[in-house]
Amino acid sequence: MSDLSPPGKGSVSSPADTESMATRQSPPKQDAGRPREHSLARPRGAPRSLIGRLTAGGAIGNEELTAATGIVLLVLLAALGVTILRIRPLLNVHMFVGLLLLPPVGLKMASTGYRFVRYYTHDPVYRRKGPPELFMRMLAPLVVLLTVVVFATGVALLFLGPSSQGQLLKIHKLSFFAWLAVTAVHVLGHLPDLARVFGIGGAPRERTDWRGTANGRAGRAMSLAAAIVLGTVIAILLIPEFGPWLNLPRDLFHH
Repeated sequence: MSDLSPPGKGSVSSPADTESMATRQSPPKQDAGRPREHSLARPRGAPRSLIGRLTAGGAIGNEELTAATGIVLLVLLAALGVTILRIRPLLNVHMFVGLLLLPPVGLKMASTGYRFVRYYTHDPVYRRKGPPELFMRMLAPLVVLLTVVVFATGVALLFLGPSSQGQLLKIHKLSFFAWLAVTAVHVLGHLPDLARVFGIGGAPRERTDWRGTANGRAGRAMSLAAAIVLGTVIAILLIPEFGPWLNLPRDLFHH
């Protein structure tokens, strides 16, 4: 008789079967008020390597490093510009600051170059961030070219000594003034970025969850500090090379 019974009336499910079916049919409950994490996000509490923690931060972290390096360069460029006003008595300061600038300038070029590469290789994070303004993108190659020329000729003059005066010194002078002007425009063009990144002048600051996977602020601070320290060490070690230029007779000094 049980075989002729209508479906669902002739059988009795055990409590274990009922619980098993409920488990299969009901989706797992989520805590109320807790946001759903992205499927690609790192699980909370998952360990990160030391390198991963120092280099994290994404596009916003890259912009913060570029902006912080820009502030340091702005101060050092102002000091270098002052030496031009009294180049003969301040020649030692001019050479020292010029050498100190080498690593920070390299760091700035590396951070902007990294953003350039990631954007044009279609990294989704950097594509969402978007490119710099068109004028700044057009100015960037000129900044890079003049930077290479002015520092290469400056270092060459330092090691070759006053005997290298002539065409090399003229190239250094012309490229230096052009570089100073173009770099000043470049830095001024990035002032809105500086204000936004650091919240200066009431500008809304772009924030990142530094407590989660997008940290790396310590790594950026270490990179900038290392660039300044390395530049200082280079300048101190090369002070003996200043001698021939500082001992140049006043009437033979042309800059």
